Amino acid sequence: MRRYAFVGTGSRARMYLDALLGPYADLGRPVAFCDTNEVRMAYYDRVAGAPLPHYAPDDYGRVLKESDVVVVTSPDSTHAGYVSRALRAGVDVVVEKPMTTDLEGLRQIGSALVEGTAELTVTFNYRYSPRNSLIRQLIVDGEIGDVTSVTFEWCLDTVHGADYFRRWHRDKSVSGGLLVHKATHHFDLVNWWLDDRPEVVFARGGLRFYGPANAARRGLGPRPDRGPVAGDPFTLDLASDEKLHELYRAGEHLDGYIRDRDVFSDGITIEDNLNVVVGFRGGASMSYSLHAHCPWEGYRVAINGTAGRIELDVVERPHVSPTGASATIGAATANPDSGTARGPAARREGGPGSGLDPSAEPEGSGSGHRTRGSRLLLQRHWEPAVEIPIPEGAGGHGGGDAMLLRDVFRGPSGDPLRRQAGFADGAASVLVGVAGNESLRTGRAVRLDELEPIPGMSA
Repeated sequence: MRRYAFVGTGSRARMYLDALLGPYADLGRPVAFCDTNEVRMAYYDRVAGAPLPHYAPDDYGRVLKESDVVVVTSPDSTHAGYVSRALRAGVDVVVEKPMTTDLEGLRQIGSALVEGTAELTVTFNYRYSPRNSLIRQLIVDGEIGDVTSVTFEWCLDTVHGADYFRRWHRDKSVSGGLLVHKATHHFDLVNWWLDDRPEVVFARGGLRFYGPANAARRGLGPRPDRGPVAGDPFTLDLASDEKLHELYRAGEHLDGYIRDRDVFSDGITIEDNLNVVVGFRGGASMSYSLHAHCPWEGYRVAINGTAGRIELDVVERPHVSPTGASATIGAATANPDSGTARGPAARREGGPGSGLDPSAEPEGSGSGHRTRGSRLLLQRHWEPAVEIPIPEGAGGHGGGDAMLLRDVFRGPSGDPLRRQAGFADGAASVLVGVAGNESLRTGRAVRLDELEPIPGMSA
């Protein structure tokens, strides 16, 4: 039975801990928590049903001596240090995306992987979503011939999108910005769909909605440094939700982490509107956009090929109620493994679509002229469009989360789509974001061969 240590005990760790306590309890057991905050680790003791040893980051060496695997869900900029030290110590690693935030981190992890014997798994759960797996299968089967171009638009709404601007993600030095933290998912999907590597990146974007200057420009008036403000859908009341209070408010005096900063306050160094063009080695290109203040949440993808076109339209949350925004965030923390709202918070906001990240929820109904759900179309040249049925499994991401966890804990077993991701996959997706950030800074297109070589990229 393998010994698992958890590095970082924010809300994201819950999915892996629940899996280890439940369906994979026969394969391993949790043995330690490592975090900067005793209050958060004490909360996870209650989740685990018994107290586990607590370690501060300075004691990470002791964590490694007592573990066979570390699950890293700490803030993004800390990943490289934790991952590389574990690999060098012969301890396997499961790390949340993004694997790291910059070139230095990629080189640090790559060197440790090449020089050591331990294994690294990067968890890209979007690969496992049935709709995204179907696209990969259609391309592999040659249904649209050779891919020539991809158009990918991602809309984050004023609940999910806004939340990146109140927590640690708002600091680009910690998160890498949304081109690294969030878009890593999307860049990995396209790399995987095309079975190709990005070659050149050009980006434009900026902070156009959040932040104090934009608030003043729209006449919003003076803003608090943190929530709550009665009747304001952009502020968050940590005290109103038990889990938010336990995980964050009760322990903020220990490490100074403020979870409910105002989205229009000072200190935001990330962009909320981004447009990127990516060229691939095989000749295809992608136009990508991300907007973090939309009135609905979802994404649209069009993939053109020499024999036809694939179109995917996904509405994950068709509408956000201003009176239920704070409840939505609390509900997501209450059930972080799936993001699905339950109990009073779900009733206030209306059930499906109520989690902070609605992409983790099962299909449901919407309201007005935008309906929650997914539609996948295949249209070959000279033929009418055909809708491809999308199977739905139990749990988050249409059953995709369950398949991801199976691969994490049991290992992949003959998956023809190769959904389990390793270092080279994680590095390729991060490189697009890193190159995009450099393009934003310099105003020029950035070739990825300027950023390489990176040890382990051929792995």
